[in-house]
Amino acid sequence: MNRSVWAALGGNPLRFLASAWPWRSLGYLLSTALVGLGGLVALLVVIGVGTVTVVVVIGFFILGFVPRLAAWISQLERRRLAMMKQDGDEAVPGAASWRALGYVVLLTLALWLVDLVVASMVVTTVVTSLLSPLLAEIDTVAMFGWEFETAREALPFALIATPVSFVAGCYLLTVLAAGQSSLARILLSPREEELEAHVSELRRSRLQLVDAFETERMRIERDLHDGVQQRMVALTMLLGRAELDVADGPGLDLVRQAHSEAEAALADLREVVRGVHPRVLTDLGLAAAISEVADRMPIPVRVDVALPERPPAQIEAAAYFVVSEALANVAKHANAASASVHAWRHDDTLVLVVTDDGRGGAAIGAGSGLSGLVTRLDALGGTLDVSSPTGGPTHVRMECPWQVAL
Repeated sequence: MNRSVWAALGGNPLRFLASAWPWRSLGYLLSTALVGLGGLVALLVVIGVGTVTVVVVIGFFILGFVPRLAAWISQLERRRLAMMKQDGDEAVPGAASWRALGYVVLLTLALWLVDLVVASMVVTTVVTSLLSPLLAEIDTVAMFGWEFETAREALPFALIATPVSFVAGCYLLTVLAAGQSSLARILLSPREEELEAHVSELRRSRLQLVDAFETERMRIERDLHDGVQQRMVALTMLLGRAELDVADGPGLDLVRQAHSEAEAALADLREVVRGVHPRVLTDLGLAAAISEVADRMPIPVRVDVALPERPPAQIEAAAYFVVSEALANVAKHANAASASVHAWRHDDTLVLVVTDDGRGGAAIGAGSGLSGLVTRLDALGGTLDVSSPTGGPTHVRMECPWQVAL
């Protein structure tokens, strides 16, 4: 089935008639009649009762229910648009507006009646034409200026009029439904400036989440560095002193083992602290932090970071973790002999590329540490792309605005 109703109307007639569009259109128009008539009755009842009881104050509260009722009707209409949904159409977001109220008024006063009359006329014409030979045996049938008193007289008319009225009715119903659904989509959708404000608010809230996450990350790093790590250092020093005081024997062996385990735990803790939020990133910037990550790699990594100044902290942190995650993947999975990191500023964009000569096959997907970074960069207005054909090389490219736009 052609997924665009307007394309279907202008396309192959046989394909259009065999598609679901005429039946979907008939269903849309009949449901419009039900919703419009029901909405009209409900509005008249609320307005009538409110007007009558306004003298006892409660009427004001009843009349105040009219906008709520109109909002419910417009929300129902947004849901019904799915019956005429086309490729590229997205769900119409709910937004109270004067245009939506105007559409509800138009629906309850006119559209439902037009749809009911047209749908009834088409269905009645097609059914009557089809059954005219049977109806002529019961009583005289008059259609389009012809009268038939017997089935024999009506049969030629039925053979010609039924397909003609069916084809004309299908096109008429579909054109009316397509036009009305397009009008509803226009009037029920928020205006462009409302959408822009909504997008800006959404981006602002996502940036606030990123800020909150980064603040919490730095707090954890500070607590680990200044608290737990210092206690671990004191413990290793204490165990080192104990080695000097304990005599040779099983007790000394246990102290030495504990000392070794404490040093290993301290090393692991330092790795955790460095991964949470490296102090060198805060103190010395992106170039120094990336160089530190490169120095810990088991393969040579060339670092070329040419930035005229430090980017904002949010972007700097995102760039660091992209490099950290990309190089970690190289060390674990790529089987590479070398890698490189390049970062530069192009106009108002920070561009960062991590390359390795490994076996390739990397991708952003479920289970990949890069997936979370994609979401983080999206909140900053940035992108992350991975090019990794089988056999390599692999290129991880990050682009992010130099300034975060709200």
